[in-house]
Amino acid sequence: MLRETFDIQGMTCAACSARVQRAASDVPGVTEANVNLLKNSMELDFDGTDATAAAVVAAIEGAGYGALRRSAAGRGGASASAPAPGELARKAADEKLRQLVVSLAFSVPLFYVAMGPMFGWPEVPGLDGMGNMMAAALTQLLLCVPILLVNRHYFVTGFKTLWHRAPNMDSLIALGSAASFAYSVVSLYRMAWAFGAMDMTAAHEAMHGLYLDSAGMILALIDLGKYFEARAKGKTTDAIAALMDLAPKTATVVRDGVEVSVPTEDVRAGERVIVRAGESVPVDGVVLEGTASIDESAITGEAVPVEKGAGDLVTAATVSGRGWIAVEATAVGEDTTLAGIIRLVDEATSSKAPIERMADKIAGVFVPVVMAIAAVAFVAWMAISADFATALNHAISILVISCPCALGLATPTAIMVGTGRGAANGVLIKSAEALETACSVNYVVLDKTGTVTAGRPRVTDVELAAGVSQAELVRVAAALERKSEHPLAEAVCAYADEVCPGVDADACVEGFEQVAGGGLAGTVDGRRVLAGNARLMEKNGVCLGAFAQRADALAAEAKTPLFFAVGGRVLGLVTVADPVKPTSAEAVSRLRALGAKTLLLTGDARLTAEAVARKVGVDEVVAGVLPSQKELRVRELQRAGHRVAMVGDGINDAPALARADVGIAIGAGTDVAIGSADVVLMRSDPADVALAMELSHATMRNIRQNLFWALFYNSICIPVAAGVLVPWGITLNPMIGAAAMGFSSVFVVGNALRLRTWKPSERKGRGATPAAAPAVTVTETGAEAGTEAATQPEGRTTMEKKLNVEGMMCQHCVAHVKGALEGVDGVTEAVVDLEAGTAVAKCAGDVADEALVAAVKQAGYEASIA
Repeated sequence: MLRETFDIQGMTCAACSARVQRAASDVPGVTEANVNLLKNSMELDFDGTDATAAAVVAAIEGAGYGALRRSAAGRGGASASAPAPGELARKAADEKLRQLVVSLAFSVPLFYVAMGPMFGWPEVPGLDGMGNMMAAALTQLLLCVPILLVNRHYFVTGFKTLWHRAPNMDSLIALGSAASFAYSVVSLYRMAWAFGAMDMTAAHEAMHGLYLDSAGMILALIDLGKYFEARAKGKTTDAIAALMDLAPKTATVVRDGVEVSVPTEDVRAGERVIVRAGESVPVDGVVLEGTASIDESAITGEAVPVEKGAGDLVTAATVSGRGWIAVEATAVGEDTTLAGIIRLVDEATSSKAPIERMADKIAGVFVPVVMAIAAVAFVAWMAISADFATALNHAISILVISCPCALGLATPTAIMVGTGRGAANGVLIKSAEALETACSVNYVVLDKTGTVTAGRPRVTDVELAAGVSQAELVRVAAALERKSEHPLAEAVCAYADEVCPGVDADACVEGFEQVAGGGLAGTVDGRRVLAGNARLMEKNGVCLGAFAQRADALAAEAKTPLFFAVGGRVLGLVTVADPVKPTSAEAVSRLRALGAKTLLLTGDARLTAEAVARKVGVDEVVAGVLPSQKELRVRELQRAGHRVAMVGDGINDAPALARADVGIAIGAGTDVAIGSADVVLMRSDPADVALAMELSHATMRNIRQNLFWALFYNSICIPVAAGVLVPWGITLNPMIGAAAMGFSSVFVVGNALRLRTWKPSERKGRGATPAAAPAVTVTETGAEAGTEAATQPEGRTTMEKKLNVEGMMCQHCVAHVKGALEGVDGVTEAVVDLEAGTAVAKCAGDVADEALVAAVKQAGYEASIA
C-alpha cells in the first residue's frame, strides 16, 4: 500500500472537495482518499500501481476537476517538487487581486449609472432622462460584460460541475449572475421593441427589469471576499513556510583540506561541516571538535541555548550563538530532523479529524439542496405575486447568499493553524484525529524512566561488605556491567571510570548472560559473579544480611539498589538514582487541572515507583510490569470507559503507545516509540503533555465556533433571502447576499487565525535548572553482624559558594552566568536562580571568591559573594 499526494485543480468549496474525494474513493485499488480544500491537495492511499493512479486522475477529471500526481519524491509527505505553501498562497492572492481590481473598475461606474437616479445622485450627461434610457441600458451592458469576462472561471467551473451533476459554490454564483444577465438581456430587447413602437411607458417598465448591476456587483463583491479569504488562507500556512525557511541555503564543507561554500542540498553524509558563531547548522550531525552555544528553539521551542562539544549531536536549522564547531554530517536533505518535522506537520494538515467528516457529509448535499430551495422559492413567489422579477430576485438571492465555503474551511483552517502552533512550541502532532482526540483524554498513563525522570541514572551510594575494598567491588561491577547496554549498567560504568579509571581493563569476562527480571550473571577472572536485584540473589542462594534492610530503605528514597556477589558471597550494594525532571510535578498538576487522572506505569520496583509518585503527585502507581502488561493496562482503562493518553520514550512503551487513544512520545526517546506515537514532544518535557491537551482544547473550540457560524449563517440567511420576512418589510437584495457570502468565508478563516495568538498556560518550570547530581557516599556494612559502620566519604570534598548576581533579565542571562561559573577551574556545577538573583557554585576543592566574581563580571553582570 502506498500513500501519494495529488494536486487538485478547480476546487472552490466543500462541495468540491466532497465530490473529488468520492470520485477518488470509488476507484478500485484505492483504500482511502483525503482531500484538503485549504491546500488544494489530496492524500491517496492506494495499491501503488500506475494504472490505479491514472484511473484516479481520470475519475477526478470526469467529475469536472483537474488532478496532477506529484513526483515520487513526495510520497512520504511534503514533496520536494511541490511549491512552497507560502508561494502558492501568494500567487492565489495576487490572482484574486487582479480580478478584484478589474471588477471594481467596471462595477463602481455600473452601480452609479444603474442606481444613481434612485439615490438622487447627479446623473451622467447623455444617460439622463427618459429619452436616454436606451443609452443608459447599453452603457450598463458594456460595463457589465468585462466583469463577466474577468470572472469567467465561475461560469466555466460552475456549469461544468453542474453538467457532471456535482454542483458547487461556483454553480450557485454562475446561476445567480447568469440569470440576472439573461433576464437583463431580455429586458433590453423589450426596451428596443417598445422604442420601436414609440411606447415610452412600456420601455420604462422594461428598464425596471434590468439586473445588470446585480450580475456585475455579485461577482465584484464575491471577488472582494475571495481576495480577503485568499490572504487569510495564506497566513494559515505560515507555520510550514516558516519551517521551510529555517533551513540554511549554504553550508561550509571541508573538501580536500579546503573550506568551500556549497548549497546545502549538495552536502553528503559523512562530510565535515564547519559552523561559526551566528550561522545555522545545515545538517544533522555529531560535533567532532570545538564548542558552541546552540539555540535549538526552532526545533524544540526551548529558548535557553544549549552548550555543545565533541560527541554531542546537533540538528539542522539550529543556530550557533557563539563558538566554533566542526560537525560530521549524519543526515542531510530530506533525512534531517527538520525535514521530518515538515513532513509531520504537512501530513497532519492533510488528514481529516472525525468532526470534519460530518461537515463533508453536509457539504456533499448542500449545493443541490440550496438549488432546490431557490427553485421552490421562485415557484412560490410566482404563485404569490405573479411577478417574474420578484420571484427571480428571491431565487438569485438564495443562490448567492448560501455559502458552502464556510463549511469546507471551518475545520482545515483551524487544524492547519493549530498544528503550526504546536510545532512552534515543540509539540509535533501527526494527525488531525490525534489533535481532536487529545481534548477528550481523561486518563494519562506516564512511563517513569526517561519520561517522569531524566532517564540518566547516576550512582548515589556504595555499600561495602566487611573486608571488601571499593576498588575490588568496582572492578567486578564494571567488568560485568560493561557487557550490558542497560541505563543502570551505564551508570555503574560511568562511576567506575570516575573513581577508578581502567580498573577493569584486564578483567576476563566469560559466560555473560542477562537474567530476565533479575540482572546479570557471568564469570569474571574465573569467579562466578552476580549483579542485580534481591530476587536474583535469593534465587542463587546469596545471603544479603543487613544489605536487604538497607536496600529497602534506599528504594523508599526512589533509588534502585543493585547487589553484587562473587562465589555466593555478597561484595556490596551499589545504589543508582534517576532524578525526577524539574517539570514533572508541574505536569501532573496541570493535567489534573484539565480534568485528567494520572497513572505512573513502570517496570521498576514498587518502593522506587511509589517514591517517585510521591514526588510528582500522581493519582495511581502500577509497578513491576512487563511491556505487554503496559499495553494490557491501557486496554483495561479503555474498557472501563476512559479516553487514555500514554506517554513514554522507550521500545518497551511502543505497544502501549500504539494501543492508547493518543500515544505521546518523548522526543529524546527511541525511533520505535516515536513511530508508534500520535504526538511527539521535542523538548522531552512532561509538562508539554498538558500543552498538547491545552492546544487540542483551543483548536476544537475554534472548530466548533467555525462550524456553528457556518451552519447558523446559512440557516438564517437562506430563509431571509427566500422572503420569509417580507410581511414585516424586510427583503434582501442579491448584491447584499453576494457580499454576505464572500465575507462569511473570511469570518471563518479569520476566526481560525486567532489561534496564531494562542499561548500555553504559564509554566513555572520553564528554564528551571535540573536537580544537581547526587554526591556518592561510600560506606561499609557488616553483612554478617547486621551493623553499619560510620560513613567514610571518599574522593574530593564538595563546597558551595553563593553569589548575588545583578543584571539578569531572562533565561539567556541565566545560561550565560551558569556557563561563566562552570568555566572556572574547580567548579563542578552552578545553579542559577533568576527570580532570587543568586547563583550557587559547587566547587570540588578550594576556589577563590575573586575568581567566581571575576567570571560573572566578564560575562557582563555584577556579582558579589553572599
